[in-house]
Amino acid sequence: MTRFADALESGTELLRSLPRRRAGVPDARRAADAYARRYPDVRAQLIVDLRPGTQVVDYDLVLEHPGGGTVALTAPPEDGVPFLVDHSTHWAAGHLVSVDDVDLSVSQALTMLRSLSRGGASPYQEIVDQCLLAAAVDEEAPVDPADLQATADEFRRGRGLHDRAATLAWMAAAGMSGERFETYIAGVARRRRFRLDKEAELAGAHLAAHRADFARVRAVWATGPEKVDLDGEPSSYGEAVVTVGTRWEGELPEALRGAPVGRVVGPEELPGGGFLTGRVLSRSPAEADAETLAAAGRAAFAGWLAGRRAAARVEWHWS
Repeated sequence: MTRFADALESGTELLRSLPRRRAGVPDARRAADAYARRYPDVRAQLIVDLRPGTQVVDYDLVLEHPGGGTVALTAPPEDGVPFLVDHSTHWAAGHLVSVDDVDLSVSQALTMLRSLSRGGASPYQEIVDQCLLAAAVDEEAPVDPADLQATADEFRRGRGLHDRAATLAWMAAAGMSGERFETYIAGVARRRRFRLDKEAELAGAHLAAHRADFARVRAVWATGPEKVDLDGEPSSYGEAVVTVGTRWEGELPEALRGAPVGRVVGPEELPGGGFLTGRVLSRSPAEADAETLAAAGRAAFAGWLAGRRAAARVEWHWS
């Protein structure tokens, strides 16, 4: 236990020496990494608590005990604030998840889900993705006014907030003050700019590697509980849903991807039940125009984020 006692003493001194301003967090992480290399047996993890509305930062150090379980160290400064008050929002009580070096509180997660929810992603995946983006973005970087305005407009349109009264009502429901809302939108703007820059960076290579996925295809397909004859009368389709439109090849139903023009595909049984019947009406090869590159960038960014998610260290604080 002597080695663990040394780790405890050294860990306490480490916490007392760390800078307590947001700008000093990178230095704090480097110091914690050096500590972890000196005491590899305790598998030290630095927890960074970024207090909302202030530049002050708190830290905790979590160590594995040689007898099993974990020990959490905290070393609050002598700032005159009673311990119970200062730690009423302590990370161990208020944080929901840690993703690599980003810790997300319950209140932050609730705001995120209320305002950033995407239809195709689970809440768990969305929370992890937002933490990964927060780690990749410089949250202290200035925001270009044009990016800020575009983000605010996009945010309001996406939620049907077409006037000031509707926006204020949303803010009240979300429990946001005007200042907090502005800070929140600035954060969204930084992540939006990061995403757009990353999409532009990755688009060309992704298009070159997946050119077939970005052919423009016009097709018709019908899905429903019964088999459909596309050459028959529409009145015979039963309860089918018929779609006619132009899609990227990679966005078509799987059975239609790469299908020859004019040939009827199906009826194909769908994994969830029912059938799909379709026909490709026309296909244009992919070109490196602005619209295609934008679509390739979105697909590439989704792949980049999925890779980061798969490699991330995720810890949910359920208890």
